[in-house]
Amino acid sequence: MVTASVAVVSDAPSLGRSVVPNVATEHRTRAWPALYLTCDLALVFVAWLMASFGSLAAWGAVPPAGFSLAFALLTIALFHSRGHYVPRLQIHTLEELRSIFGATALAAMCALAGAELLGSHGLANQTVRTWLLTAAYVSAGRFALAQWQRSERRDGTGLRPTLIVGAGEVARITAERLLIQPELGLKPVGFLDKEPRPDTAGHAGLPILGASWDLERVLEEQSIEHVVVAFSTAPHEVLIRIAAQCHERGIELSIVPRLFEKVTTWHTVDHIGGLPLMTVRPANPKSWQFDVKYTLDRLIAGTLLIVAAPVILLTALAVRVRMGRPVLFRQERVGRDGRSFEIVKFRSMVRVDGLDCVTPFGAFLRRYSLDELPQLLNVVKGEMSLIGPRPERPELVSKFEFEIYRYADRHRTKSGITGWAQVHGIGRGDERFSPDSLARRVEWDNYYIENWSLWLDVKILLFTAMAVFRFVQRSDGTVPTTTS
Repeated sequence: MVTASVAVVSDAPSLGRSVVPNVATEHRTRAWPALYLTCDLALVFVAWLMASFGSLAAWGAVPPAGFSLAFALLTIALFHSRGHYVPRLQIHTLEELRSIFGATALAAMCALAGAELLGSHGLANQTVRTWLLTAAYVSAGRFALAQWQRSERRDGTGLRPTLIVGAGEVARITAERLLIQPELGLKPVGFLDKEPRPDTAGHAGLPILGASWDLERVLEEQSIEHVVVAFSTAPHEVLIRIAAQCHERGIELSIVPRLFEKVTTWHTVDHIGGLPLMTVRPANPKSWQFDVKYTLDRLIAGTLLIVAAPVILLTALAVRVRMGRPVLFRQERVGRDGRSFEIVKFRSMVRVDGLDCVTPFGAFLRRYSLDELPQLLNVVKGEMSLIGPRPERPELVSKFEFEIYRYADRHRTKSGITGWAQVHGIGRGDERFSPDSLARRVEWDNYYIENWSLWLDVKILLFTAMAVFRFVQRSDGTVPTTTS
């Protein structure tokens, strides 16, 4: 997602008049965070009850009331400090679960340390029990609420009417992303720009609602609850005025930053007086961290080859019986630094009348990703990674690197069996080579490279397992999507 939520500073220029904030908008925005807080409080209390019953049954005593209260307050305080109760566009379930386990563990350690200092000894077992139950209950509650919130947004319930300031290429992309991702909770209704691009409204299917001086009218007529500033042609002072109007009305404001392609999750913001200075630190594919990644890739791939050996042998035998020789499909692909290598897969196609056709058995292999298993050999040999951009044929690389923006940047790392784009259903199926699909795949691949971490790899592996499992549950062969 290319938008970045920002808070409008309280000393924004005044417009010389008093504007009553949109109370309904503020209440709706705060409803979900309040629900999350209420759910957390209730589940922390339930966890305490269950831990107390367990302690009573095991040791004939319950943890001191002061210890339990301190743990509960510390847990909620840590959740608040980590932004758990701030309205957000994206719902990152795995990130929340990781944060919950970390916050509850820290709260438990602090409460235990305080109890020991105050003379209450022998609480280690009760602390572990309370921590694990709290982490489990709160995680389950958060997961259920997140699924409910996503479901409501996808059904169109509670979507906030959103105005996009700007009507150029970036604004069009922003509108299209919001339209295809209703789980973000925003519903774009139109653009605001004095000099819109002629094709912007047509491509996104949204109208041009006016220029900057029409802002107040548009906010009222469209009941706008969120504004996204996306590379508007309006001058700086006009954009500041727009931000001030949004602030005074209680309307959330998001901004697509300049140089957004280079803004990563690894950044810091310092202030020189009132001037913010953002320092961006993208992951370095030449660093020792990537060397660790590739070493782990080989170890894991080797282990998987041993564990999956029976499945691999049975699949090879089935391919030999169903389609004859050769069992393996080999093809030249382009990997790290533009170097070519020979990828191996189980064969899933036969030649019929000069054309390659996928057989029914081949479709079965592809549906459950069994045809990808031999690529573990490519990983063990160091030609590929478990996770990375999808490798492509040399002739297509030569074509796309001149046609698709930042396509060549994908080759900074090793290609992968799975990847950030693949688990989100991007760049697969019949639209794989369409310009829009390619551009999106390149964008997601470069996001993965520049924001890489071992945790991101873990998430992709989890999403891959979930995608394969969903294929098992489906019969239509469509590509499932995942949410980060």
